Amino acid sequence: MRYLRRCLLLFTLLLTGCQTMPVITTEANVDIPRYMGPWYVIAHIPALLERNAYNAIETYTFEEPNVVRTRFEFNDGAFDGKKKVFNPKAFVDFDSGGGLWGMQFIWPIRAEFRIVYVSPDYQTTIIGRSKRDYVWIMARTPQISNDTYEDLLSRVLAEGYDASKIRLVPQQPASQQQVSP
Repeated sequence: MRYLRRCLLLFTLLLTGCQTMPVITTEANVDIPRYMGPWYVIAHIPALLERNAYNAIETYTFEEPNVVRTRFEFNDGAFDGKKKVFNPKAFVDFDSGGGLWGMQFIWPIRAEFRIVYVSPDYQTTIIGRSKRDYVWIMARTPQISNDTYEDLLSRVLAEGYDASKIRLVPQQPASQQQVSP
């Protein structure tokens, strides 16, 4: 009997230790052609390469059958800082409804990239990862209203992200930015 109790206790402890966060939300039906084009990064939990990003813009171009050419550009450290440009390639999982992508910076590694939310008018979006290590709040314009930002931020927090890690990305008005082709 004592052996059975110990086994039950050990099993319970193992199950408790294996609990994970619920699966992160992924948009079920993303209109990929409509999602293409430039997105201004409004706020993020940044990856190492973008910790000091200013004027961050991610631009998507779709190529059949499931490839998205990506151009991620920003000024490093200041509005007039050195321009950094990265060109990863994404692979859309259409079986997921288009909301799950594999983002490839270095072949053959593909990082999980989830479209957590896209507004009905395709003017704002949230990109996240199941690990909740990175997140990007983006918009079609470099500035959004406080109400819109608070709504997007509340969606990010509802997914289990740590608010203390979120950084607002300084963005100049669109008229002062030069978006590269």
